[in-house]
Amino acid sequence: MSVSSLGELLAASARSFGAKTALVAPDLSLSFAELDALATNVAGNLAAAGVEPGDVVTLWLENGWRWMAAYYGALRAGAVVNPVNAMLTPAELDYILADCRSRLVIGAAARLAELAPTQGVRHVDEDEGLGEMLTRPAAVRLRPSASPGPASTAAVCYTSGTTGRPKGAVLSHRAVLLNTAMTSLMHGRGADDVVVSALPCPHVYGNVVMNSAIACGMTLVLFPRFEEEPVFEAIARHGATLFEGVPTMFMRLLNHPALGSAELGSLRRCTVGGQTMPVSTMAEVEQRFGCRLLELWGMTELAGLGTTHPHTAPGRLGSIGVPMPLYEARIADLEDPLRILRPGEVGELQVRGPSVMEGYLNNPEATREAIDDEGWLRTGDLAHRDAEGYIFVVDRKKDMILTAGYNVYPAEIERVVASHPAVAMVAVGRVNDERKGELAKAYVVLRPGATATAESIVAHCRGELAAYKLPRQVQFVPDLPKTSTGKILRRELHRLDADAAP
Repeated sequence: MSVSSLGELLAASARSFGAKTALVAPDLSLSFAELDALATNVAGNLAAAGVEPGDVVTLWLENGWRWMAAYYGALRAGAVVNPVNAMLTPAELDYILADCRSRLVIGAAARLAELAPTQGVRHVDEDEGLGEMLTRPAAVRLRPSASPGPASTAAVCYTSGTTGRPKGAVLSHRAVLLNTAMTSLMHGRGADDVVVSALPCPHVYGNVVMNSAIACGMTLVLFPRFEEEPVFEAIARHGATLFEGVPTMFMRLLNHPALGSAELGSLRRCTVGGQTMPVSTMAEVEQRFGCRLLELWGMTELAGLGTTHPHTAPGRLGSIGVPMPLYEARIADLEDPLRILRPGEVGELQVRGPSVMEGYLNNPEATREAIDDEGWLRTGDLAHRDAEGYIFVVDRKKDMILTAGYNVYPAEIERVVASHPAVAMVAVGRVNDERKGELAKAYVVLRPGATATAESIVAHCRGELAAYKLPRQVQFVPDLPKTSTGKILRRELHRLDADAAP
């Protein structure tokens, strides 16, 4: 399939696969032709609403057929898609809308009403406004110029910022399409596949799952959220050949009573990414599920995957695999990024390839810090590679916390906690959690004479942060570990835990 923009992807698949089922959602199943018709309606009606090629359209919706129709419809209208996590609070979205100069945001009416008034941003509620766009024939015939070139911007996807504010990764049509194609090639995806996923479509992992399903003519069984029994039932009912998830999903499936009677014989392979997973658990997944488990690694800044395992190669559990075709990876010395390390030496993983972002929107300084003059993306992950080129991630250079596959940055939480009137200083660290991998813990120094409870600190955060970013533990301390220059040492926060022990 040859297309030059994401807006053409669904239409091309509709021509090839027509009446074949493209999407199975809890409330509706759609063929490729039906989904394409809905996207065509959305595209025309967005144009009628004044959306011009290059305008930013923000999607603030849960997984489902409406999300997919709006995504491909906006792209077909020539718009730049800004997919955001449905769990973001209005306060978080207000910043993103202003930063990317969004022209239109689609979301639930009740939540849209909580957004701050932003000049030039039209609100479209998903039930009535989007509902009408989906069902009404296109009001405007799209101009040929609405289809952008491969180098044009397709999406602005925000990552949590280490400085407390999210950054918008600018991704071209070429970047997303090539990453989709290379992922499909490495994993052997094809039109005979049925994939089950509860990964959020706005997230880079979920987005690759969705786009590869459409590109390859697969049937995508998509859930708005992860639940064990519906996933088991869907695999059996639809003869799923592929399940894709983060480690916590697999751990929950392994520990669920229904696993013993689940019909998983149709599975040919599974993929896992988003955070590290114990090798023993990966081996158990392969044994209990009866199929290969392919680990992958990627970033929003890469429009998807950077490394993974070829489905035809022998497995190597615990490794994130090898660079995808057309991509390069190297391990660089932390002190001298130009010095490339030998096999076995731990350094920063750097990646170069056709899907590296154009940069961070409105943030040239952060862009220069992330991408060097030769196009190498500094990932911030510490890794080593073996003699055969397989890469192993051993730690994270940055202080990122991975909660059930979501990226959570301490600085973002600290910014909100610090605004509490009783808080003098705060630092956020991580604690391990069997179900979600890691959780955020806030260490708080109160102002003299002030009082607060852990519950009041969390309640203060609840209106500003998505639920997965909330600190799950709060410890009040007399002071925080610092360097001689006064910089807080997050890596020393765990030493304060002993002071709190009974």
